[in-house]
Amino acid sequence: MTKLSSNWSRLQKQINPKSIKSKKKSILKTDKDEVKKEVVEKTGEEPVNMSVIQAALWSKERDIQISDLEKPNVSINTNSSKKRQPGKYLAIDCEFVGVGPEGKESALARVSIVNFYGYTIYDEFVKPRETVTDWRTWVSGITPKHMNQAISFKEAQNETARLLKDKILVGHAVHHDLEALFLSHPKSMIRDTTQFKLFRSISNGKTPGLKKLTKHFLKIDIQDGQHSSVEDARATMLLFRLHRKDFEKGIKKFDKSHK
Repeated sequence: MTKLSSNWSRLQKQINPKSIKSKKKSILKTDKDEVKKEVVEKTGEEPVNMSVIQAALWSKERDIQISDLEKPNVSINTNSSKKRQPGKYLAIDCEFVGVGPEGKESALARVSIVNFYGYTIYDEFVKPRETVTDWRTWVSGITPKHMNQAISFKEAQNETARLLKDKILVGHAVHHDLEALFLSHPKSMIRDTTQFKLFRSISNGKTPGLKKLTKHFLKIDIQDGQHSSVEDARATMLLFRLHRKDFEKGIKKFDKSHK
């Protein structure tokens, strides 16, 4: 099992009110006993320990409102087979290590793909094809030990290509991830959060960082320390779903203007 980033663990703890100091106010604060009781009564299941990002993605069928982030939906059925399938939309994110002189060049070291509901469809460490000169652990979260369970680049490339075929691909600067895998994807089937006009508006038209977007639009902190490509993929999917209708309108306008 992949070790979660420190920030990912912190987000999980926010769902558990006992881990939050009583004097600290938070929109995520809930009463653990009441939530657990309600979940058991409604679903007959014990509540799962989800981050607010996971809970928001999992609990809503299609569109998400910002108010959905204030308190996770307590009637979450994690046994839903439908929500565990790849589906129509997939979000991808990758982690990289440094190769070459002083580790300045980047090499793929992890690929993570989640579905529309944030469920992890694919998450594998990848053996770089060149000698690693900088593991960048402080940001990538990757260490030499992870290579003991890593797959080959070719395996990662083939499986990613198979999963993405005929899917709408959601990503943040997704061309970097595709280039790292030496893959391409139809432009009409890409939803890139760096290209969405509303998101670019908070960076004066420049490319906004995922951390900045998540903080501004979701009021959630990510990438606090080591990154997690699963966490980042989920955050990207959540941003997309928050404005999914406007994303799709923009794509339709683009398609019409290029016919």
